[in-house]
Order: sequence, then C-alpha cells, then structure tokens
Amino acid sequence: MKLVYVHQYFLTPSQGGAVRSYYLAKGLVDAGVQVDMITAHNAPAYELKWVDGIRVHYLPVVYRNEFSKWRRAISFLRFVWAAKCLLAKMKRPDLLYITSTPLTTGILGLWAKRAMDLPYVFEVRDQWPEAPIQMGVLRGKLLKGLFYRLERLVYDESSHVVALSSPIRESILRVSPGKEVSCIPNFADTDFFKPKDGQWPLAEKKDEKRPLTVSYVGAIGRVNGLESFLNLAKAAQQTRKSWQFVLMGKGAYLPKLRDAVAHNGLENVVFLPFGNKAAVRELLGRSDFAYISFLPLPVLESSSPNKFFDAIAMGLPVILNFKGWIYELIKTNKIGVFQGDSPVDTIREMECLWHDTGAYKEMCRRSRELSEAEFTSEKAVADVCAIIFRVAIQETKAIVACSQTA
Repeated sequence: MKLVYVHQYFLTPSQGGAVRSYYLAKGLVDAGVQVDMITAHNAPAYELKWVDGIRVHYLPVVYRNEFSKWRRAISFLRFVWAAKCLLAKMKRPDLLYITSTPLTTGILGLWAKRAMDLPYVFEVRDQWPEAPIQMGVLRGKLLKGLFYRLERLVYDESSHVVALSSPIRESILRVSPGKEVSCIPNFADTDFFKPKDGQWPLAEKKDEKRPLTVSYVGAIGRVNGLESFLNLAKAAQQTRKSWQFVLMGKGAYLPKLRDAVAHNGLENVVFLPFGNKAAVRELLGRSDFAYISFLPLPVLESSSPNKFFDAIAMGLPVILNFKGWIYELIKTNKIGVFQGDSPVDTIREMECLWHDTGAYKEMCRRSRELSEAEFTSEKAVADVCAIIFRVAIQETKAIVACSQTA
C-alpha cells in the first residue's frame, strides 16, 4: 500500500518540536505501508531524504513564527501549490493522509480527490478557522464565511476525519453531521520519557541547594498565554520562595517575555534555548512541575498540547492555566494544580503539595499511570493504522462496485 502523508511542519525527534507525524508515519512504515512525506523547509531548494524508512520530500517554502498573518497566509498557499505540483508528478498513491494546521492543507485533498480520484483522510489538530477568528487574526464577514465553507467542504469530502481531542471531534460533527470521526489525541514515547531510574523528582528534594523547579517547554507565542507563567514566578519571588521557573522554547513572543522579566526584576526565571527530544527529557527530569499554558479562549480548550503528554509520561504533576478537556483529565485523575485568577493561591497550593511528600509522590505515580494507560505512541499508531487500512479497503470496494455497474 502506498500513502502520501502531508504535513507542512514535519519534524523528527532529533530536531525537537511536535513529532506526532514522525511517529505515525514510522508506525505506518513498520506496518508495511510505503510512506512519502510531503513537508517544507526554509532551505532554498527541494530536497529528498530518507528518515527511518519514510521518504521525505522537503519543499522550499519558508515559514517562521515571527511572520505577519499575511506572510503566513502566503506561506500556507505556497505550500499547497508546491505540494500539488509534486503530487501530480508522483506515481499515484492509494491514499492521502493530510494533517492541519493550517486548514488550507485541505485544499490539496479537495484537488487530489477531484483531479486524481484520490481519497484522503484529514487530521484536525486545532479548530480552524475558529481559533484565528477568536484570536482576532481572521476578520471580515466575507473572509470568515469563506473559511467556514472550506472547513465544511474539507470534512465532507474526506473519507475519514481524525480529531486530536473529543471537543474537536464534537466540533467537526456539528459542521459535518454524520461524518465518521475518530479521536486520537497526542501522546508520548513512554519508553523514552519516563521517571529517571524509576524515581520521582521528589527523590532529589532532600538537597536543600536544589530549588523547586517549574518548567514550560514548547512554543512561545501569543496564543500560549505565558504572561500567567511570569505572574506565577512574580508571586513566588514576592513571597520569598527560592523556586526557579524555566522556559525552553522559541517563538515570536520570546523577546516580549524577556522584556517583561527584566521590567519586573524577576530573578527566578531562566530562559533555555529550544531543545530537541533529549534536551526536553533532561529538563523535565530536573523539574518538579510542568507548566501547560494557553490563552483563556473557548476554542483553545480543545487543544492537545504535546508537552502535556511528555510531562505526564515523566511522572510530573502539571500546573495548568486554562479549562477544557485537559483540565478535566487533571482534575479527575488528580495529577496537577489549576492556576486561577490568583497566582498567590496557586503558590500556596503548590507549596502544600511540595511539603507533603506522600501526596506529591502519589500525584507523580498517577501521572505516569495515566500516560501508560491512555497516551502511548503505540496506541496512537495502532489506531491510525486501523483507520488507514479500513479506509483503503472501503475505497477498493467502492472502486470494484463502480466498475461492475459501469
């Protein structure tokens, strides 16, 4: 079976960042599927590389988080056009697997279905266009209407839709009632991310020189709402806590956060450069809490943040600043603390937990158990493989039926 996987931001573990597509594509290869990955890079020319059995086509389409919304839009459309030209030259595959964001990748699926009679599975990572609309990035009645129509068309024409959270799945079904939609959240490599030597971070706490450490790992953009992280650090400093708050990542908002730290005289905030998978594991292994953050917008409550899953695989309690399905997971499984309007109250709750060795270790244990039970890479790969093979069989039967009636 031949499959073309389309993801504009494909990354490998050695590069760092969101590596969901790497694990899913490699899992498909291990299941006997021939996978071509169409992605983009900031180099000036096309490149073809083999990555662990995946044939990766790197298209020269520049994209940076620092781009304005219009430069981003141009980049999105250039990628669709370049991917279309490449796909037209390739030997026809059996199926496309297309992942967003952005929603514009769905244009490629629509074209392939009509021009090449090629079915596609569409994966929805975020609620587009609702997310940019709620953030005020996408404005104008005409433009909003255009994207809402595109969203429905992309869902309707797909053979199957994969949602990264149950709220996203519900949103898709409201747009495209009756559509077959599976929920496959993000996950962690639980063999790679695990408590160091079987111990929880608290095991090292007896060393009084080591401060309690709260770490945020991931994208640093406006949508991530990291002002609340700095508010927590400020409250800790004002209450004379010898704690440290570590930020590892990159993004357009990084200079603003650095300025805010300097302006407020925060001596307990440390910035680390963007790191790969190994660097993330090292930092989480030295941390006592993982911080997961988004702006308080309804559409972001459906998000499936990668680093949440890495953190709980490491057996870390989580500090969360937004509601939604992740909040309900944390609340139900008792694996973290919610930061509300008062960062001082959050500091008190963290301190109580920190000084209760038994309660903290139980929280760590529950985090790891939840990861192993629900959010492993193996489970996600098996679910995606099942969908791919089922869709392929359905499409084959449909072709046979059409040929018999012709």
